[in-house]
Amino acid sequence: MSAVGAMVDMSEQEDFEEISSPEEAIEPDEAEAGLPEAEAASEEQPEEEGTSWFVVHTYSGYENKVRQNLLQRVDSMAAGDLIFDVIVPTEEVVELHQGQRRTVQRRIFPGYVLVNMVLTDHSWTVVRNTPGVTGFVGSGKDPTPLLPDEMAKIKQRMEAGAPRVKVSFQPGSKVRITEGPFSEFIGTVDTIDNDRRKVRVMVNFFGRDTPVELDFLQVEEI
Repeated sequence: MSAVGAMVDMSEQEDFEEISSPEEAIEPDEAEAGLPEAEAASEEQPEEEGTSWFVVHTYSGYENKVRQNLLQRVDSMAAGDLIFDVIVPTEEVVELHQGQRRTVQRRIFPGYVLVNMVLTDHSWTVVRNTPGVTGFVGSGKDPTPLLPDEMAKIKQRMEAGAPRVKVSFQPGSKVRITEGPFSEFIGTVDTIDNDRRKVRVMVNFFGRDTPVELDFLQVEEI
């Protein structure tokens, strides 16, 4: 299994509830919208030759704290020639709730941090013993690096110009059309096209169901 696949699988299975070890106690990250750490983490840094991107599993909700702690340890443990960048992948998401829209920064992989590093016993120890880190994706001291095309896709998603629209409806959901000539009509979601950010809604018009294609932002679930 690839490192990206492991991230998705593990993030669906594990949710952090509490930290049982006093020496690892750290404060949770602030609300995701507008986090300065998340913004700084998305800035692309030049990659050093011979390095790889590794996936580090953390307590969910503590990703930015782990990033801060790891960067401090890199300085204090003289690991700057081995560990070059630490990022928490985020993306802009437009959320729709009760007809209101808001744009927020969301973590792409909750519970994970990406580290650009040269893998040695010392760099492994610096990362693995950072408070809040529960392990690398991979086995033991042989973590699985991200493939170049996997990292390229993650960066592309982080740098996407248009924010992703997060919707709660699905095929069969009842929705209200909020804009356009069918405004205030009630219909049923037929199909969803996430790539085009379009939804086809079946609307009863003059006694028969008529398909209407709309933008995600033109409907709300009821």
